[in-house]
Amino acid sequence: MQKNVFVGNLARPATVTGTGDRAVARFTLIANEYAGKDKDTGQTRERAVAIQFTAFRAKAEAIAKNALKGDQLIIDYRVENNDYEKNGETVYGYNFIVEDFAFGAPGKEKRDQFSRAGE
Repeated sequence: MQKNVFVGNLARPATVTGTGDRAVARFTLIANEYAGKDKDTGQTRERAVAIQFTAFRAKAEAIAKNALKGDQLIIDYRVENNDYEKNGETVYGYNFIVEDFAFGAPGKEKRDQFSRAGE
């Protein structure tokens, strides 16, 4: 069994279709990763990595209900093939399926909500 972990911040709130056992949430997480050093300046470079995840049932509803844009999520996920035929040719793709998750640091929107609630 594969075990993958991705830590990133929500690009926008998760969208949910269906409810209960038919709930599906799709969301994109963005994280920065090391991209080497700049040859001229010697400074560290980073690049953004964005992955679209799919969560089902209670996990989908919990993420959609509680996570705002910018919030950090820690995702345990599996990768599954999403191949299909188009114009007689196979198009290869992947789905990143949430197995488990945890909420990480709140983003700016949630921190602003907290500060307004404390006033």
